[in-house]
Amino acid sequence: MPASAFFCQLDHEGVLAVRGVDAAKFLQGQLTCNLNYLNPETSSLGARCTPKGRMLSSFRIVPLADGFALAMARDLLEAQLADLKKYAVFFKAQLSDESADWVRFGLSEGDGVLLALGLDLPAQAGSVARSGALLAVRLEEGRCELWAPAGEAASLRPRLAAQLREGSLNDWLLAQVRAGVGQVFGATRELFIPQMLNLQSLGGVSFKKGCYTGQEIVARMQYLGRLKRRLYRLQMADGELPAPGAELFSPVHGSSVGEVALAARSADGIELLAVLQDNAAEDGRLHLGSLEGSALQLLELPYTIDGDRDIQR
Repeated sequence: MPASAFFCQLDHEGVLAVRGVDAAKFLQGQLTCNLNYLNPETSSLGARCTPKGRMLSSFRIVPLADGFALAMARDLLEAQLADLKKYAVFFKAQLSDESADWVRFGLSEGDGVLLALGLDLPAQAGSVARSGALLAVRLEEGRCELWAPAGEAASLRPRLAAQLREGSLNDWLLAQVRAGVGQVFGATRELFIPQMLNLQSLGGVSFKKGCYTGQEIVARMQYLGRLKRRLYRLQMADGELPAPGAELFSPVHGSSVGEVALAARSADGIELLAVLQDNAAEDGRLHLGSLEGSALQLLELPYTIDGDRDIQR
């Protein structure tokens, strides 16, 4: 078994379900991703924004038989559910918190386990495979998610443990940091526009779908603006794990130049994703919390930012 192979329960996220004949029509006007591109074999990253283009949530959306499930940070779900219900009254759609109805496991290098469960998951990121009540979602960098009805958790865990070591949530978040996939949490709600988290380069923003809340700002930034802040990957020596929203500083400005989006411990210290001003990142003198705080070093992201490619989605 490779050292990178493990599983863990993804209990830091909840599941918001939107079901009904108008579920797709309703969500198409709310989300950055294009639901017309989805089918039972595909999923997508996405976001929901304010009219000013600021992200209220980010999520992975997965089609269900009668609607969609959105997996997002648990501390966002209650507010998103209440807010979306205000608009759903005009549609034949029912919204609910289904967090307690699902158990979700993150798997790294776990394709053998999936095959044993009858799930032949394609290699393309975003792909979905189904077997009975189970479904699997392909992510980046050798990772996938396994979704199951909550009642099957007790029988699934030993089957996973027979082939994979049980890791920690930190292991999963570290892999997410290394994949360069940022995420909105309660502390960073309304702080970023989608391009600041590179969401357009991860397939989570469609520039061909038409109107949705915040679309004008998001599209204007892509076509006419110059984005001065975006997601970077960094590392620091061991210390206190920075929380989402923790500020970064640089002598370029003598003040805050960005915020942490996601952080996790590694064997060599701490790795994190942060939204930074470009000129501060180019200078490279970055510190956590203050100008005297822990020094940060830039690392490479596993993908490139390509505006011409991104607007084709």
